[in-house]
Amino acid sequence: MPPQIATLLCVLFVLYLLWLDCEEGNDGSSSALWVPWIWLFLASSRYVSQWLDLATPPVTLDVYLEGSPLDAAVFLILILCGIWILVKRQVNWIDVLINNYWLWLFFLFGLFSIAWSDYPLVSLKRLFKASGNVVMALVILTERRPFEAFSAVLRRLAFVLVPLSVLFIKYYPELGRSYAWGGRLMYTGVAFQKNALGMICLLSVIGFFWSLLLGNDRKQRFKITKHGLAYLALFTMCAWLIYLANSATSLVCIAVVAAIFIFSRLPVIARDPRWITIGGATTVVVFGILEYMLDVSGGVIEMVGRDPSLTTRVPMWNKLISMAVDPVLGAGYEIFWSGERLAVLTKAYEVRQAHNGYLELYLNLGLVGLGLVVGSIVSGLFKIGRYLEINYASAILRLTLVVVCSLYNWTEATFSGVSCMWTIFLVGYIDPPDRTTASDDDSFEAEGDR
Repeated sequence: MPPQIATLLCVLFVLYLLWLDCEEGNDGSSSALWVPWIWLFLASSRYVSQWLDLATPPVTLDVYLEGSPLDAAVFLILILCGIWILVKRQVNWIDVLINNYWLWLFFLFGLFSIAWSDYPLVSLKRLFKASGNVVMALVILTERRPFEAFSAVLRRLAFVLVPLSVLFIKYYPELGRSYAWGGRLMYTGVAFQKNALGMICLLSVIGFFWSLLLGNDRKQRFKITKHGLAYLALFTMCAWLIYLANSATSLVCIAVVAAIFIFSRLPVIARDPRWITIGGATTVVVFGILEYMLDVSGGVIEMVGRDPSLTTRVPMWNKLISMAVDPVLGAGYEIFWSGERLAVLTKAYEVRQAHNGYLELYLNLGLVGLGLVVGSIVSGLFKIGRYLEINYASAILRLTLVVVCSLYNWTEATFSGVSCMWTIFLVGYIDPPDRTTASDDDSFEAEGDR
């Protein structure tokens, strides 16, 4: 098939999927939801400069530190739009601060860390950009029906990114394929590397599974089953992309997502949500025993086609730990990979991140920053446990987001920058804040959903 015909069919298919999503009316979401959609679209695929093919110069130290002025302007506009939306909605900021103090302590410590950063202005810029993830999460969470709105964002991302990825890989290989530093072929689709393509598939699976199995909106579940052929085609594309991406991290996370959703649908679990807590604690204990006796994690790693000894990662991790600037305070917000350290590590390992979100936090913000994020994860799980009694389906979605992001960061560093995983973690962690501008009807509906 000629690429031009394939492009036309792809565009028509995307428009058809978007039309299906809107056919029965929206799911309580406003047009403001397109702001976080654009943010997540750019974070999961490519930045504007990359889409326009402006990011072609060699990545020198100056380019790596300063980034693209065009991308900076785009993200600044999105952040300002998000702030304007939140101001207009008159969010109860006191409750937001009190209920999520671990998160605000993390960003406050990141601000303090600029004092000992090698490049204070760069750290400040990156901190402001990372705060955009919080803004986007709050825009979603201040919708009348926040988790249905979030599900809509994930579906619409899938409607665009999955078909385009198939188109790029199959008909535009110069856009959808690339080569790793070792010369190995990577299938990237609309993303910038294979793991990012796997993450797109992971986000798609979360959105569709929740809508189909647990979503509060019966109309949405009806729409998915009613238009089964179109969604089946999309799932087939997604499965093909997962196979090509060969991203072990995303594959394991998808298995975890399926397990959580299926387990939560069991009648005994749905009748008594306390079984979620009991089941989770039991799983951790059993896994710990099996890991000690049988090295279960090694078997899982081998099943997904990776070296169970992690021979390419562990030596790098040991080297990074030995190069830590300050074990307690770190090098400064997102500034470890700079200067001589960047040159040495890039030459030795051909990477610009630790491929472990927790180690990355340790290097940049030391044990203090790492402890604040781990505290956020634990605090989020406790909050979700209480939320199970308020809205079971939404609590399961929040649990999935926190667990998946925590697991994903074992092999990828996503607690930084403009990041899809950072944003969806925040959607799971932050309790939906009150909106003082909601009308009586809106307030009643929102209360019912929460």
